[in-house]
Amino acid sequence: MPSFKVKVKWGKEMFPDVEVNTEEDPLLFKAQLFALTGVQPNRQKVMVKGMTLKDTEWGNMPLKDGVMVLLMGSKEEDVPSEPAVKPVFMEDMNESELASAMDLPAGLTNLGNTCYLNATVQCLKTVPELRDGLQTFEASVGGGSFVPSQSITVALRDLYSAMDRGASFSPVVLLQVLRLAFPRFAEKGAGGVYIQQDANECWTELVRMLQQKLPAKAVEGAVKAPKSLIEQYFGGQFDVEYKCVEAADEPPTRTEEDFLQLSCFISQDVRYMLSGLRSKLQEQITKNSPSLGRDAVYTKTSKISRLPAYLTVQFVRFYYKERESVNAKILKDVKFPMEFDAVELCTTELQEKLAPMRDRFKQLEDKKVEEQLTLKDKKGGDTKVKTTKEPYWLENDLGSNNSGYYTLQAVLTHRGRSSSSGHYVGWVRQNDNTWLMCDDDKVTPVSSEDILKLSGGGDWHCAYVLLYGPRILELPEGTVLKAPERTAEKMETETASTPQE
Repeated sequence: MPSFKVKVKWGKEMFPDVEVNTEEDPLLFKAQLFALTGVQPNRQKVMVKGMTLKDTEWGNMPLKDGVMVLLMGSKEEDVPSEPAVKPVFMEDMNESELASAMDLPAGLTNLGNTCYLNATVQCLKTVPELRDGLQTFEASVGGGSFVPSQSITVALRDLYSAMDRGASFSPVVLLQVLRLAFPRFAEKGAGGVYIQQDANECWTELVRMLQQKLPAKAVEGAVKAPKSLIEQYFGGQFDVEYKCVEAADEPPTRTEEDFLQLSCFISQDVRYMLSGLRSKLQEQITKNSPSLGRDAVYTKTSKISRLPAYLTVQFVRFYYKERESVNAKILKDVKFPMEFDAVELCTTELQEKLAPMRDRFKQLEDKKVEEQLTLKDKKGGDTKVKTTKEPYWLENDLGSNNSGYYTLQAVLTHRGRSSSSGHYVGWVRQNDNTWLMCDDDKVTPVSSEDILKLSGGGDWHCAYVLLYGPRILELPEGTVLKAPERTAEKMETETASTPQE
């Protein structure tokens, strides 16, 4: 009988009916103890009748129902900090230390079909405001009760801290609390092996848990105070209009909808991301008509009334095949831009608010062209010009986007034919033209050209989730820009004349 319910004693605390499954790795049991006590697995000493549990095997541990398991170890915050690390020379470094010295982020160990989690963690790590929010999150786990949102937030915070120290790291604690919170991620297939999971479902659940625990940054004079940091930096809003197709005299109804992701639907006609986004923003639905007294066809038109700083776009690549009972994949090639302009998807009111910053971007680009022409025949050095970064958010709305301009900063891809098989990889931007391919514990530099090849069309990695960050306006010292004179109508004209497709 590989599964038992035991008693765990830690100091003065007692935890009854803790499940132990000896068919799983002992580290998963230690991760479960972390969720209960807050003691990191590397600080745990687990004993049963004088025998100590190893990380790699159960050995001859005398486990049975009701047996007493003794846990020794302190929470990290209860242990004095280590002394400063001594300098290490490059010739004395191992492979992981060299990766850290070369500014390559840590990889994540695949614990058996867990690439969906590893890719998601690497992509979300590119958001500095999320990292700051996690670092200042002071809660811990323990106390005997399992709170999914708190345990996942603490586990992700601790995982990012460990990854910052370099080297490949095992996300065993985050994986265990994710499976405890959402049992579907613990599903097993033939032979008792954990099955592959949908990375976008993992992304959605992680963000939803963080949304419950990370508080928003305070803003004086905010028109609408966000409830969480996730809503503040990842959350957008639609203005939605419903117009009855079958009753022309029925007045349209209007409402608002919140979103954390935009969906890019892929049909036979869709060749570019913007087209797929447009198809979702105007669609036919069926709902009850008060004037007709029955269900009728409506046109649902959505326009974005708030753009978040970080825009998540999911490519809807999977659909359910009843005959094979599998989420089959659409391999179609759909191009996505490195620089995305979302203004076309916005309401007229929001376009008016975006106009001033868009005008500043245009003025700066014009100045750069003029300076290049003026200095063409002059000899110049390589002295770097100091720049000032302007805020990317609207006044009194921290975490929004004030221009509609975005820069691609992370891509989550899938290689395979169904969401429950294949392999997921995270691709993250390191600087302007250098990206990093985060394939579990292997992190490799790649170019922007390699990223653009992820648009699909074959059995190579296909973009599944894209993460766009705000395009930052950097003004060289002494640069003065004119006050904006543009209107939303003029902006729409310019956008139409230079389509992203």
